[in-house]
Amino acid sequence: MTDDVAARLERRTDTTLTAALIAAASSHAGPPDIILDADGRRLGYRDLMRGIFALGSAIRRITEPGERVGVLLPTSAAGAVTFFALLAYGRVPAMLNFTAGRATLDAACAVAGVKTILTAQKFIAGANLSALAEGLAETRSLVHLEDLRARLGIADKLAGLGGAGLHRLRGDAAKPDDPAVILFTSGTEGEPKGVALSHRNILANIAQVDETLPILATDIFFNPLPIFHSYGLMAGLILPLVLGRQLVLHPSPLQTKLIPQRIHETGATILLATDTFLRQYARAGDRRSMNSLRFSVCGAERVRPETRDFVRERYGFVVLEGYGVTEAAPVLAVNHPDDIRDGTVGRLLPAIEARLEPVDGLDGRGRLSVRGPNVMLGYLSRTEPGGIAPPPGGWHDTGDVASIDAEGYVTIHGRLKRFAKIGGEMVSLAIVENCAATLWPDHLHTAAVIPAVRKGEEIVLVTEYADADAASLLAWAKTRGVPELAVPKTILHVEAIPVLGTGKIAHAAVDTLVRERLAAAAPGRAVEWDAPPGKRAAG
Repeated sequence: MTDDVAARLERRTDTTLTAALIAAASSHAGPPDIILDADGRRLGYRDLMRGIFALGSAIRRITEPGERVGVLLPTSAAGAVTFFALLAYGRVPAMLNFTAGRATLDAACAVAGVKTILTAQKFIAGANLSALAEGLAETRSLVHLEDLRARLGIADKLAGLGGAGLHRLRGDAAKPDDPAVILFTSGTEGEPKGVALSHRNILANIAQVDETLPILATDIFFNPLPIFHSYGLMAGLILPLVLGRQLVLHPSPLQTKLIPQRIHETGATILLATDTFLRQYARAGDRRSMNSLRFSVCGAERVRPETRDFVRERYGFVVLEGYGVTEAAPVLAVNHPDDIRDGTVGRLLPAIEARLEPVDGLDGRGRLSVRGPNVMLGYLSRTEPGGIAPPPGGWHDTGDVASIDAEGYVTIHGRLKRFAKIGGEMVSLAIVENCAATLWPDHLHTAAVIPAVRKGEEIVLVTEYADADAASLLAWAKTRGVPELAVPKTILHVEAIPVLGTGKIAHAAVDTLVRERLAAAAPGRAVEWDAPPGKRAAG
């Protein structure tokens, strides 16, 4: 990193999100509408700022300075206004995953100290969340935006008209290193953790991405990812608005036929997605629907070469694989459109340090830890109300196994928890999943580990493809140089693999499913794990 880049990062991060948004609204002429959402709502910066300060004025009367306030809203203009309204008056949004269920949300609210949750009647009804809302309202104050808007008084409307100017005069209610948001880890392998990110953390990551990717003044972002997820919130909401880029919001990534249509209608140029979702959009759309895109940035899972080749041939845009974690606000590395290294997630962003801790059985690879200005304030304490435990020495242990080549390109081999130890060797479950995905690309697959009588552990392939069989997988793997040790002998066929609201596979739920299905298939006796390939496929 050059001294010039370091100076720019420092200058761009020594402020707050509210001040950065006000500066964007003042300095970026931009398009007439900065936000377009799926309800047909269009907001220019002037409308956005008025909404933020008017709603924030109303929220101020029912909350306390510094209070952590739950946000239960979809990816929408209302979600954007609510998020920044809380920040404008010194409150801290706690972004709640409405797909997670009552018990998980209760636990999230408890660890974050959330007493009030902001939501919308229209959203609750449309998403069939009435039972969840009623349950949450038993222990917390559930406030609907429709009710707040109906009660806006003259003072609130005046705040909307002059709030940005008054904010500059009176100074910010927050400081750059104060908490700006509480996010919760996805919980793919267990109970989510509360992550506190500061204004500086988020603005640092925006600056790092802006220094790395060729984002044009004319770019239009399309975000169908949930704003309770770090990628959907930071890259898909805050970054475009702070950089002055037009933003198209879509409430669900699951509407695979509608999303390509909206990309075409809006002329979007940058799509945020995952590999799984992108493949679905690309197959659902016609050849015109997504040809306005310059590139798509995919995170949360590995990008398959087949996906990259298909969209390039059909639509003409490139797919950039990125890597991040909630604790890093979240982007750590990303490929560049002019320098895509298949199998890698590109180079680390500016000002990020990395170290690899050795792991037995994984030569040339190690457990990745990172440090930088975008790394979180810390995890919320489960024992000390309001407490935040900072990462030791500023280093965050990602739990991922990685390698970094001589040119600085990073390869992620999977989470350390997602390796099996077979015959003394460490085998990545990601290799198994990649093999199945390449052989049967039109279906979803994942892998789990079970105890084995003779070899310590064994891998089970869980697949939605009814005709998947171990013999075909083994034959294919042998032709590609994949060691036989990494080829599962047990295949479990399921109608649907459990996934989270972010699109990630829910590995904890998969593990439970595998244990239950295999126990039911062999009640009261030990499973003969070392049977020949193809003999133990469970239907």
